[in-house]
Amino acid sequence: MEKNIDIDGITIHYEETGPENAPTVIVMHGWGCDHTTVASIARILEKGMRVFNVDLPGHGQSDEPAGVWGVDDFTRLMEKFIERLSLDTPSLVGHSFGGRIAILLSSRNKVGKILLVDAAGIKPRRGPAYYYRVYSFKVGKLLCRILMGKDRSKAVIERWRSRKGSADYRNSSPVMRAVMSKCVNEDLKHVMPAIKSPTLLVWGENDTATPLSDAKTMERLIPDAGLVSFPECGHYSFLDNPFGFKAVVEEFFKNELRHETAR
Repeated sequence: MEKNIDIDGITIHYEETGPENAPTVIVMHGWGCDHTTVASIARILEKGMRVFNVDLPGHGQSDEPAGVWGVDDFTRLMEKFIERLSLDTPSLVGHSFGGRIAILLSSRNKVGKILLVDAAGIKPRRGPAYYYRVYSFKVGKLLCRILMGKDRSKAVIERWRSRKGSADYRNSSPVMRAVMSKCVNEDLKHVMPAIKSPTLLVWGENDTATPLSDAKTMERLIPDAGLVSFPECGHYSFLDNPFGFKAVVEEFFKNELRHETAR
């Protein structure tokens, strides 16, 4: 069932499925996606769990943040979502950007199990070429403002950003571009040792957005974590290998899904 909830003036859209009195799980999609992207994950879990598949702020049918949010702001909103709906120790599923929120949320709250799928949360390693591009852009932006003036230079600078940025960046609104730039530079390694819940990391071995080395770092830092990786799969491993993914998830959540197996 499609629903909306207002939290601090922001309308959050979500889909609720599964048995009403079953264990709860929150599913959070990646950047530039919405709840429909991870619908196949929700379908696996809704057989025996009460699933809340959320459009994160600025995505799908949910409102954009009022300002330039960081990961903590998204996490605080999800904490209020849990409180408002009286969800008792929900399990968490986070793909990509949704994994960032799951990591921070579980590091400071009691939750059930955690499934991180090709999750973000570790600041990307960047070589000299990256910093050359960044500082070249900053110098070009400064010169443009000097030569053209602040107002006239805005359109030119925005065109540069659109050409040079990633697809996710180009497809985002100006506010969400600023949010993305802030969030992608936040490193969550320091909170990972505080996660106490059983955690499963599921990864595509060919993931270039959040490489397998990130998963191995998370496995080392999160006390009760295990890693399953799929060969020849990328950043959307749950779509690239749906049958293998389904088998792994059903095994991880087998106790929570006992409602279905008992039928």
